[in-house]
Amino acid sequence: MVSTGGTSLRNDIVRLYKPVHVLCGTPGRILDLTNKNVADLSKCHVVILDEADKMLSAEFQPIIEALLRFLPTEKQMILYSATFPMSVQKFKESYLPNAHEINLMDELTLKGITQYYAYVEERQKIHCLSTLFSRLQINQAIIFCNSVSRVELLAKKITELGFSCFYIHARMLQAHRNRVFHDFRNGACRCLVSSDLFTRGIDFRFVNVVINFDFPKTSATYLHRIGRSGRFGHLGLAINLVTLADKEALFRIEEELGTEIKATPATIDPALYC
Repeated sequence: MVSTGGTSLRNDIVRLYKPVHVLCGTPGRILDLTNKNVADLSKCHVVILDEADKMLSAEFQPIIEALLRFLPTEKQMILYSATFPMSVQKFKESYLPNAHEINLMDELTLKGITQYYAYVEERQKIHCLSTLFSRLQINQAIIFCNSVSRVELLAKKITELGFSCFYIHARMLQAHRNRVFHDFRNGACRCLVSSDLFTRGIDFRFVNVVINFDFPKTSATYLHRIGRSGRFGHLGLAINLVTLADKEALFRIEEELGTEIKATPATIDPALYC
């Protein structure tokens, strides 16, 4: 069963009256169910942390460690992540000293994704975005901003330009986010403006273009963002709008990821992302 914050706790409790073999959920909700003696983890012998870098961040690690106290000593733990920062390394040393590491990053992370940047002034970004919309063959696109306020403002601007557009961010009610998620996945709209809420663990088969309207600050965020395109073995395109203030981050991310982000050409071959 699936159990997440922002949904009915009562419904989850009722469902747990019946045998459950796999429980998939957010750490806080699972800990809540465990503390209420509704979810019994004493016989849970397999624990999987998807997006381990996020699950072991300062926000979630105390919850994860609290959950581990309810689990048996003999268990298998599996951690998945596109990046393994120091927090994950320290957790591994404490809880998984003999862990086996499998690295698929070289083969998978940027495979099939063509990356470009465009140097622009902040005031030119909307015009640049409009030009991209008119010239690219977009199945579906996700456009990332660095703040909630900019997500809503950009979505409004895109709508004023005459393009259908949804937006999503962490301050929206869970039910509203779920509705946007399902409507976008079902093709109700071609463009989704998002905060970094939508960079992890969410796959859309028809997204072939990702645009960083605001360039990310870290290579980890960049990886998670552009991973929204090029899924399921398909090709994808990542366009980065870069201001003078972003130049240092651009060079650093290229170096850290061992990749090249090229200047946007006058014409982009659709064969690269369609």
